[in-house]
Amino acid sequence: QVQLVESGGGLVQAGGSLRLSCAASRGGLSNYAMTWFRQAPGKEREFIAAISRNSDNSHYADSVKGRFTISRDSAKNTVYLEMNSLKPEDTAIYYCAAKFMINAWRVVTGVEYDYRGQGTQLTVSS
Repeated sequence: QVQLVESGGGLVQAGGSLRLSCAASRGGLSNYAMTWFRQAPGKEREFIAAISRNSDNSHYADSVKGRFTISRDSAKNTVYLEMNSLKPEDTAIYYCAAKFMINAWRVVTGVEYDYRGQGTQLTVSS
């Protein structure tokens, strides 16, 4: 079983940057495609970004394309979400999630997972 712990959230001004981290506190991530998704109050969960097991492929929601970058460090069992040019509408709880994936090159393109973390709050002030 994999346990995921997100960190790095907080309060940032519009236009600012922040990096979220997602570490596996138990279990490794080498067999998992990873994603980030978010949920704002009163809204549905929204897929944000995904990365394949081998890091060769990534996929982004249109709402964050060009502003957010997902990456992973296999040695540290950690996945990152680098966020730039933040907007107030990016305010949400951000979750990382792991989906077991046989094919190392495949990405998850929606909110689909076997494990997810508890989330970290991002608030972007205008």
